Amino acid sequence: QLQLVASGGGLVQPGGSLRLSCAASGFTLDYYAIGWFRQAPGKEREEISCISSSGDSTKYVSSVKGRFTTSRDNAKNTVYLQMNSLKPEDTAVYYCAKGPSRLCVGGYDYWGQGTQVTVSS
Repeated sequence: QLQLVASGGGLVQPGGSLRLSCAASGFTLDYYAIGWFRQAPGKEREEISCISSSGDSTKYVSSVKGRFTTSRDNAKNTVYLQMNSLKPEDTAVYYCAKGPSRLCVGGYDYWGQGTQVTVSS
């Protein structure tokens, strides 16, 4: 069975950091771009980042550029999202998703379980 599970969320102070992990089972991540999404209460789900299958290419939505970094360790079948300088508006459920190809072209075909990130003083 294909599974994607995001983990590592929690409650942090503004300005703090978290590292989220996206662990895959039932398939290997080597051949797929992986995107990160978040959904805040009352808001639409938005794509915030993507990393190509090799890790050579990444993209970020403007609101997280310079603060978030996505990376991957294909040997561990895991993708990471390092989140620094967190702001209250980053509060959301975060999800990782599998793309249909090696490149960040959208068309995500599977969303894993999410993890809650809460940024509050």
